[in-house]
Amino acid sequence: MSGWTLGVIGGSGLYDIDGLEERRSLRVTSPFGEPSGDVTLGRIGGVNLAFLPRHGAGHRLSPTSVNARANIDVLKRVGCTDVLALSAVGSLREDLAPGTFVLVDQYIDRTFAREKSFFGEGMVAHVSMADPVCPRLSAHAAAAARTVGARVVEGATYLAMEGPQFSTRAESELYRAWGCHVIGMTGMPEAKLAREAELPYACVAMVTDYDCWRAGEAAVEVDHVIAVLMQNAETGRALVAALAAGLPPERDPSPIDTCLDTALITAPEARDPAVLAMLDAVAGRVISQANVSA
Repeated sequence: MSGWTLGVIGGSGLYDIDGLEERRSLRVTSPFGEPSGDVTLGRIGGVNLAFLPRHGAGHRLSPTSVNARANIDVLKRVGCTDVLALSAVGSLREDLAPGTFVLVDQYIDRTFAREKSFFGEGMVAHVSMADPVCPRLSAHAAAAARTVGARVVEGATYLAMEGPQFSTRAESELYRAWGCHVIGMTGMPEAKLAREAELPYACVAMVTDYDCWRAGEAAVEVDHVIAVLMQNAETGRALVAALAAGLPPERDPSPIDTCLDTALITAPEARDPAVLAMLDAVAGRVISQANVSA
């Protein structure tokens, strides 16, 4: 087996994963609350996979209700080394037509009703989000998308809105003026939390519609995007299998694996033991090192 354990977070329309060998379901508890559902474990070839549907079985969770902290925490607990997120998005650019698979490399976070960090009072940390995705994993995902015949665009800015309502036309035009390429409701704080958990993260944004900025075109409605969403989800499942098959035989270390080395700012004597206990999976590596050195 390789050193890869790939966590896959499935977005709208992608509630299960095909082709897993030794498939099993595992209920994992998190000190940060309830995750979206059980984790499906298995492998494709020499790569271990852990799949979690972001919105839960039957799409029972709204974007705001998704407990991204618990989701990332349980993926870390089951041994994931890297995380691939698949997300349905709207397009803010003419050349990003429905059906396009976009490899996101930047985010603008406009969410406001979600817990955005594992850290806080009793254990403060500041991670860099200058480059919020893993370029290595993104490149592998782009290659896998091309392998399965998807139209692929690499490099885009994802505007994360709170939702659950779609944008107003004025908002859509504002985000276009900001230079955003796609818009969705779940990319943040997921990417931030993956970084805090030292998990290299990549996002495949699957375009379903043109949002509402195009003059003379009807506003976005759920029933308008379902057919594209289902087609994208089928391609997304094939992408996951191709990604697992195409990963290098051995996983090279990533700088993100150790990004907490320089992120913890609370002095050891001021750290709250109860908070540290909650961080046993997310930050256990650095906390244990600090305890040894102390």
